[in-house]
Amino acid sequence: MNKKYLLPILLTLVCFACKKKDPVHPTNGNGNTPADSTNTQHISVLTQHNDNNRAGLNDHETALTPANVNSAHFGKLFELSVDDQTYAQPLVVGNLTIGNKTRNVVFIATVNNTVYAYDADSGTLFWQKNYTQSGMRTPNHTDMSSSWCTPYNDISYNIGIIGTPVIDPTSQTIYFVARSTDGTHFVQHLHAVNIATGEEQAGSPVKIEASVPGTGDGSVNGVVSFDPLRNNQRQGLALVNGTVYISYASHCDWNPYHGWIFGYDAKSLAQTVVYNDTPSGENGGIWESGMGIAADAQGNLYVTTGNGTVGQGNLFIKTGNGTDENNPNPDPTDLSNRSESALKLTPSGNTLQVSSYFTPTNYLDLNINDLDYGVMGTFLIPNSNLFVTGCKDGNIYLLDKDNMGGYSTVANQVVQTIPINNSMHCQPAFFQGAGNAYVYFWSENDRLRAYSFNNGKFAFTPTTSSLPGPGGGTGAILSVSSNGTSNGILWAWYASSGDAAGQSSPGILRAFDAANITKELWNSGQSANDFPGFYAKFCAPTIANGKVFLGTFSHKVIVYGLK
Repeated sequence: MNKKYLLPILLTLVCFACKKKDPVHPTNGNGNTPADSTNTQHISVLTQHNDNNRAGLNDHETALTPANVNSAHFGKLFELSVDDQTYAQPLVVGNLTIGNKTRNVVFIATVNNTVYAYDADSGTLFWQKNYTQSGMRTPNHTDMSSSWCTPYNDISYNIGIIGTPVIDPTSQTIYFVARSTDGTHFVQHLHAVNIATGEEQAGSPVKIEASVPGTGDGSVNGVVSFDPLRNNQRQGLALVNGTVYISYASHCDWNPYHGWIFGYDAKSLAQTVVYNDTPSGENGGIWESGMGIAADAQGNLYVTTGNGTVGQGNLFIKTGNGTDENNPNPDPTDLSNRSESALKLTPSGNTLQVSSYFTPTNYLDLNINDLDYGVMGTFLIPNSNLFVTGCKDGNIYLLDKDNMGGYSTVANQVVQTIPINNSMHCQPAFFQGAGNAYVYFWSENDRLRAYSFNNGKFAFTPTTSSLPGPGGGTGAILSVSSNGTSNGILWAWYASSGDAAGQSSPGILRAFDAANITKELWNSGQSANDFPGFYAKFCAPTIANGKVFLGTFSHKVIVYGLK
């Protein structure tokens, strides 16, 4: 070969090899690849709504401020492509060594049982992997067929990973629940996956199965067993003092089902806790609009439960409410069946003990009229002893987390009741400002409300936004970013039209001054380039390191930030 041709050929081969090894990059709204810049912030968001309080606050955000979150300086940076819808909130690990780089990494889980690890600042794809069981497929909404909910529209199609995973940064493990079926048999598995590689950790996955003694709905010979078809893993997972907790509700109130909580040792993946909230009754689903289980530093869990059996002798059936013929003297204070209740659950042996609870006086009406107590996401107010809960009848109940109030036939024994008079399919949030603290609610068919919170109680009259809010059956999902007590921004994500409860609807992301919600800073409708696509139901925006990561139903996660 003539030597004058040799060098160009070698250079061409080298360039071709480089291109073959180049990782996948996203594009920004202009079709360009985003810059691979180094970020000076390295905050992690490892669980749904930031931490186990579930208050939805990242108070370590130094880049985004009310002064620069506006249409001139803030907008869509790029998109991260995924293979299906995202119900699970994106999670972020700051300063993770992955491959030969130490970067901020965002983890995305889809309903097709696929998990992605993307560079959170450049959009480079580090790895992706599907976790459907070999020889099986992902379940979908056509598998949820019953006389009670046909057609089933609560979930659009695939039903793989729905609940938000949780990440342990010490062991570099992400935990999530994936579902699989061969069309006849349905299984759910807890996966523990290395966040740097996507490979299963030792002992993973673990098939989720359990049973408890009981005579409740679906029991066989005095045993109630977990049903992986009917039970829906909707709440975000929780990692509490070395235990991974997983909670369950149902698909469309499809009996028989019960509210379950399982605990697994984070290292060995051995099942250590099994709790059923209605072992001699029915229902009692735990879902809270997708918000994760709240927990305190001592390891106590805090949840609210939906329609179902309360105490002993109070049967709840889909068609109404009645008294057990075998128990003519019902006792709604019996701890064995605790639907329509807020619960403080304390680990005790291989189960959870109800150490405090609150059941509204009108629980019979709630059951009869499908007004679940457990519909709204709940959270612990940071640096307090207070637990914020909400009911579908429009009442917000502020509880002492250690003395919730029990049950009374006369009046609710709670710290405070705030009537909103709207259904509450939403995720609230909290911000501690320099002067006032605020709690935010934006339920469906209502306006955004900010209640100032001082001396352990809400101001009775809220500040409200004049902007139109979500309609249909799904409220807004809220998160807050701030730098300590300053530069607070309230982020709201909801369906801009249509009813997102049962259909895919376009979404809108809005940003408000957290200290004055009458002041909107920015929204994704101000520029066509910022349009997010279809709203992801109950998927909270993640704010970390100068960026907002927004899951959608458009097979992509949108990344917003300073232009």
